[in-house]
Amino acid sequence: MAIFRAGKRVGPFDIRVGFPRDKSLDRVDQDPRLRQHANTENTIGRFRSAMAKAEGYARTTRFAVRLFLPVSLNKLVQESNDIVLKEGQSIHPRLAEQARQSNPDPQYMHNLASQLGQQVNIHCDTVAMPGHDLQTQAIQYGSAPEYEMVQAHAFTGQINASFYADKYLRERHFMEAWQKLAVDMNTHKAKYYDDYIGKMHIYQLGSLDGEGDRDVPTYGIEATEVYPATISAIDYNYAGNNIVKINVGFNYKQWYNLTADGIAGIEFGSSRQTLHPVKGRPGIDGLLDKLPPELGRAGRSIFNQAKNQLPIGRLTRGKIFPPFT
Repeated sequence: MAIFRAGKRVGPFDIRVGFPRDKSLDRVDQDPRLRQHANTENTIGRFRSAMAKAEGYARTTRFAVRLFLPVSLNKLVQESNDIVLKEGQSIHPRLAEQARQSNPDPQYMHNLASQLGQQVNIHCDTVAMPGHDLQTQAIQYGSAPEYEMVQAHAFTGQINASFYADKYLRERHFMEAWQKLAVDMNTHKAKYYDDYIGKMHIYQLGSLDGEGDRDVPTYGIEATEVYPATISAIDYNYAGNNIVKINVGFNYKQWYNLTADGIAGIEFGSSRQTLHPVKGRPGIDGLLDKLPPELGRAGRSIFNQAKNQLPIGRLTRGKIFPPFT
């Protein structure tokens, strides 16, 4: 509550003045502590300086995933929208759609990606960014100590990811259709490798609320020749009302560092911290800021009322009020 509060109505203006008990938030921008610099000559100061230069730390909850389906543009042009029998007769559209669902063609996958691709990417709950292994061999000369020499490198394991599923399990249907590009569900024969491999992007996102920094990728990888090798089973029970998750294991050939390996198509955040300028308020607000806080609040209230009460402000609904707009 305020120590003193009074009000008076003069014509169309309602003038109120009050003196609050707490003034800790008045003129915060003039606090001398904001102009102090960290002491970089001690351990804590150097730690804070390193953290500020890096613009904070990477968070495991700040990530994004993007899947790219294997769509062959040549096949999209060459193949017809109708499935034709050996005798030359066209199948009923409903039967054709059922045939596409059992053995999806590139056109079907293209439509599926445009409808569900963004939803699948957003519903990614967890993902494991793959590692990189150097394969070594033990070398020893005579009685000298043994050492390990690099012989090759490998990208082992799978990229494991989980996705939230809606009530229609569209995310599972998306992965099942991708798997059907690899194996014919009727003849059970494997298809060509290039027909079912895609790629995947995994991004580390910024975590500061700076200028365009919070959702900007600061690190990213591109995994090539990706396809869903395993779709885990879904366990149902009455023990809890949990959200269904689709766990998928993706096989891949290798991955590239998007920040260092020269693969274009992504913008990254700044590697150094930047101070964002604070814009001053022009016009009457700048004059009122020089008054004591109590009088400044009263003057700002009168000015806002005048913009809507006086003739020019009334016609423009306060949007234009000379000499201030």
